[in-house]
Order: sequence, then structure tokens, then C-alpha cells
Amino acid sequence: MPDAAQEIEQVLGALSIPIDELVTGGGGEALVTQRLRNAFFALGWVKHNFKISKIVDGKETESQSHEIDHVKRFGDYNCALEIEWNNKDPFYDRDLDTFKRLHLEGAISVGIIITRGSVLHATLKNLVENFAININAKNFEDFSDYGYAPTSRQKRLISARAERLGFARGWAEAFVSDKFGQATTHWNKLSDRVDRGVGNPCPLVLIGISEQCVDQNIRSKPF
Repeated sequence: MPDAAQEIEQVLGALSIPIDELVTGGGGEALVTQRLRNAFFALGWVKHNFKISKIVDGKETESQSHEIDHVKRFGDYNCALEIEWNNKDPFYDRDLDTFKRLHLEGAISVGIIITRGSVLHATLKNLVENFAININAKNFEDFSDYGYAPTSRQKRLISARAERLGFARGWAEAFVSDKFGQATTHWNKLSDRVDRGVGNPCPLVLIGISEQCVDQNIRSKPF
């Protein structure tokens, strides 16, 4: 499926994540996920709900539906794609199990997952600490222009670490642990499942977003 590979490379090759987006306040879908979704939608990778039914003597006795965020057919082959930038890691089980079921039924030819790469996940603390240093952050209010408003619980976590490590490093450690923790979707959690055979026998294409996609230049007008 060279055309499918070319379109995926086109979308990911244009991906740039402004550093301040990593600290943007929560709720809803991350901006990086929105941009990726829009780019795939523009190329015809649309949301699709697969319905699998069991019919006995003309009567439907069993029915299941499986929704995939991005599906596109290339000739005789059907590609299913999910983006897991920063979800809870059990979403991988859902994705891989859905790919397995749909492949066994002949509905898809390959399952694709795009997630945070291992190096990006490991360097997030350094990236956001450098961001805090570059904007000369000394307190929580210094992040207000970037859409970041910590809760009382988060402020307590950050303050406890800032007393020991200084504000920039203490904030970075507490922030990353809280927002991008080990129980979120990143490469190591995905590869662990695939190594155990989750999703087998569906062919898989697994893509980890690189730390090189993060633009560390501070935007003069963040939002």
C-alpha cells in the first residue's frame, strides 16, 4: 500500500508541536491531536463504524459495532488508524482488540497507531523545564498567557517539589508526572502489549512521534 504510506508520511512530515502546547490547560482533545486528525480527514481518512452481525435463518441474532477514528481504502486494502497522543494506556487494549476483531472478519487489512515516541516521552521533563526557564517563570501566574491554570491539588504537588528543586525544575517534574505519567499512552506501554501478542494476528504499523517534532521556540502571541 505505497499510497497509504505516502499519505501517512505527508501528514507526519508536516507535524510541528509548539513547546507551549505541551503545557496548555486540559479538558478536551490536545491541539496536536486535532491537527493530525484534520490532516488525515483532509486526505479522506474518515471516521467509520463497522457493524458485524450474525444472522441465523434470516434473523439477526448478534450484532457488534466497532468505531475507528480514521479509515481509508486503498484498492483492495482497508487501513484503520488511531491517534493516541495522551490517553490512559488501556486505550491501547481497546484499539488492538478492535483491530484484531476487524481483521479476523476481513474488514481491515492493517491497524495503525500513532503515539508518543519513547525518546519524546523520556525528554518531556527537560523540554518543559527549558520552556519554564526561557519564559523566566517564577510562579504560577507566569504561565497564565499559555492557557495553563493548575488546580489546587496540582499547586500543592508543584510547590512541594519547587521547595527542593527550584521553581522551574520542581514545576516541570510535577507537571509531567501529573499530565504525561507512566500510565498514559506512550511507546513503551504500546510495545509491551504488542510483545505479549495483543492484537495478533492483525498486521500493525506502530509510529512513535519524535522529540524532534517539538518546536522549542517561544511564540510571541501564544494563543
